[in-house]
Amino acid sequence: MKRSVVVESNGGPLGVTIAGANVHDTQLLAATLDALVLAPPFPTEEQPLHLCLDKAYDNPIGTRVIADCGYVGHVRRIGEEKLEDRGEKTARRWIVERTIAWLSRFRSLLVRYEVKAENYRGLVRFACILIWTRIWHRLKAKNPD
Repeated sequence: MKRSVVVESNGGPLGVTIAGANVHDTQLLAATLDALVLAPPFPTEEQPLHLCLDKAYDNPIGTRVIADCGYVGHVRRIGEEKLEDRGEKTARRWIVERTIAWLSRFRSLLVRYEVKAENYRGLVRFACILIWTRIWHRLKAKNPD
């Protein structure tokens, strides 16, 4: 089972797609971006929409899907080394991995017991709602105003 997740800067899941484990990530990219619960804001020249992806999306299919959806893609190229000096840039990839780990903490999602895909998809969406509730409570505790 593969879960493809789009998250925002705090790690809150915005869209989730499930598929078989033998499906390549680039084949799930369009479906994952279509599964967004909230429509992204309309991109402008001052505020383009950014999409950070890993090396698995460095191919013509991934590049085409990113361009068709109107995003500015940030994909590290295959063979490109990681820069040592990060400067002011913030880490992005671990936020997605952390969200996937949060989803895996739900026992009913860790091992798929449901036969029907609709039931499993419903459990994944319910887990995403619980994650958003926890993020909201954490942010509210930091800013009690």
